[in-house]
Amino acid sequence: MLDEEKGSLLIIVEGDGPPLVSGPMPRARRNIAAGTFYHVLNRGNGQRRLFYKDRDYLAFVRVLAEGLERYRVDLLAWCLMPNHWHLVLRPRDAPALSRLMGWVGVTHVRRHHQHYHTRGGGHLYQGRFKSFPVQDDRHFRTVCRYVEANARRAGLVRRAEQWGWSSLAQPPAPTPESRPWPKTSEWPMSKPHDWLDRVNEPLSKQEREALQTSVIRGRPFGQADWVADTAKRLNLTHTLRDPGRPPKKPKQPKPTK
Repeated sequence: MLDEEKGSLLIIVEGDGPPLVSGPMPRARRNIAAGTFYHVLNRGNGQRRLFYKDRDYLAFVRVLAEGLERYRVDLLAWCLMPNHWHLVLRPRDAPALSRLMGWVGVTHVRRHHQHYHTRGGGHLYQGRFKSFPVQDDRHFRTVCRYVEANARRAGLVRRAEQWGWSSLAQPPAPTPESRPWPKTSEWPMSKPHDWLDRVNEPLSKQEREALQTSVIRGRPFGQADWVADTAKRLNLTHTLRDPGRPPKKPKQPKPTK
C-alpha cells in the first residue's frame, strides 16, 4: 500500500494555542510504502541549532517516544546532532510515516518556542523532513552505521557509543518523573557481534558518496536493480537523473514532402 502526498498544509504554531492551518502548498509528490525502511532527516533553518543543552535533546527524545506510541512506525536507529537529526524508520501502514513526522515536527517546534520564548522568531526547521527508501540488506546496515556514527564523524566524541543521544546510547536510569525512551525494533537481519567496531570504522568512499547522493536527491539506496524498481514503483524516477538535466525528448521524424 502506498501513501501519496500531493500537497502540504502550512502549519503555524502560535504559543499555547492550536496550530493555524492554511491551504495546501504545492510540493513534490511523496509516495510511502508500508514495510519499507526509510532514512529520515531534518536540519535547523539556516544551520540553526536545534539543541543547546541536554534538556533540549531529552525534550525531543520524549516527543519522538510519544509519537512512536501514537503511530504505527518502527524505529530502527537514530541520532540527534546539535543542528540536525537522523532516524531510520519503517512504517507499518503507509500513511503512518508522514503522520508521525508531522506530529513530531509540530510538537517539537511548539515546545521549543514555549521554552525559549521565541514566538514569532522564525522557522526552526529548514522545511519538511527529507526521506529516502533503503533496501533491507547490507545497505540497511550501511545506513544505520552512517546514522549512529554521526557524532564521531563530527568530532564530538572519540567513539560513537560515547554520544548520549543516539540508538547506541544507554537510556537514562528511570525515575518516577522520567518519560519513555524511544524503543528500537528488531532488525530485518541479525546485528553483527562486532557492530560497535563497524560503526566506529569510516565508511568507504563509495558508500559515503552513494549515501550523500541519496540524502541530497532523495534517491532510493540499494542495489542498482532494486533502486530502479523502487524509484519506478514510488514515483521517484526524477531522483535518478542528474540535477539540472531534463530527460531527452525522442526526436520527431521529419515530415516527408
